[in-house]
Amino acid sequence: MNEKAANTQKVYHVKQSDLPISCPTKEMAIWNSHPKVYLPIEKTGEAVCEYCGAKFILDTP
Repeated sequence: MNEKAANTQKVYHVKQSDLPISCPTKEMAIWNSHPKVYLPIEKTGEAVCEYCGAKFILDTP
């Protein structure tokens, strides 16, 4: 099983190709996490999950 445990980090760096971003991400096991929410990261380049507090930062090329 290659899935990461959900919500184990507090900061996630993502690329433009990863959009749209949701928490937990598609790479995370979600069976033991909060409901999936999509995060509006495009305008500011940063977003924080309202459930777990994980911060997502959009890396620019």
